[in-house]
Amino acid sequence: MRNVLQRLIAGELTEDEALTELRRIQLDELGGRAKLDLGRFMRRGVPEVVLAPGKAPAEAARLVITLAFRQGQGLISRMTAEHRTALTAAAAAERMTLVDYSSSARVLREGFEREPVDGKVGLLTAGTSDVPVADEARMVIEACGLETRLEADLGVAGLHRFVGPLSAILDWGADVIVVAAGMDGVLPGLVAGLTDVPVIGLPVSTGYGHGGAGEAALGTMLQSCSTGLVVVNIDNGVGAGAAAGLIAARAAQGRRLGKNATKITNPAAPTSSRPRNTPPRVRDRSDPPGIANSSANTRTASRTPTKSHGKPRRARP
Repeated sequence: MRNVLQRLIAGELTEDEALTELRRIQLDELGGRAKLDLGRFMRRGVPEVVLAPGKAPAEAARLVITLAFRQGQGLISRMTAEHRTALTAAAAAERMTLVDYSSSARVLREGFEREPVDGKVGLLTAGTSDVPVADEARMVIEACGLETRLEADLGVAGLHRFVGPLSAILDWGADVIVVAAGMDGVLPGLVAGLTDVPVIGLPVSTGYGHGGAGEAALGTMLQSCSTGLVVVNIDNGVGAGAAAGLIAARAAQGRRLGKNATKITNPAAPTSSRPRNTPPRVRDRSDPPGIANSSANTRTASRTPTKSHGKPRRARP
């Protein structure tokens, strides 16, 4: 969009041509079948992601390459080996870079570099089998320009492995933490109970037997006693990454605005206000319905003052 505006100002485009390109940025149709939402990042702060299952490998690769050509990067999730082969070949043909995230990937146009955002997202997994779904979330977060740090295999079967990486994530300054877990799904609630940053639970369809497709992990996270734990659907790495990216970006914006506000703050203005910790006085309370307030209002005068001039009025009988 910035490029279109610059070309319009430079006189390289007419108003009608610029309007046409801006409309194409918002929505691009490929062969009457796939409609790419190219304006999603400008509108939502999260880029579009191509879901590989259900699409032919060549078709999925074409969509991702088109996204990369139009907006600098194209994202795809849940690829099969056939999808990866087709995408690798298509990216090489267009001289684009392929960044791998387990079963997901980003394709970057030559010279593209996402503007960094001063936000950080930590990712923890209960087991190594949960990494592909966590990587899907990491792909979305990094596509938003945010910094990530992933620590894997920290499940509650060996809590001695958990404390050190969690402390490192907190010392690193994570604005939000995504915790991916299958099996019993206990780890997100444990993290949420020990930290003061937002935690997003990501249930994963790893396990066996009853509830082994992620239902048990989802149920545990939804029933967690830890307050403040937010849960996405089973294997929804894209959703967890989008939510984490928005939270971290907003935290970064708050820090940036706070620095700017500090520079223009009136030095004579109070810097803080003390919260009210004293119990309410009588005038601040309301008695239950039907019960008269037996305490006198301390602000009511005890007697009627006499006038300073003239004769006092005679009391009526």
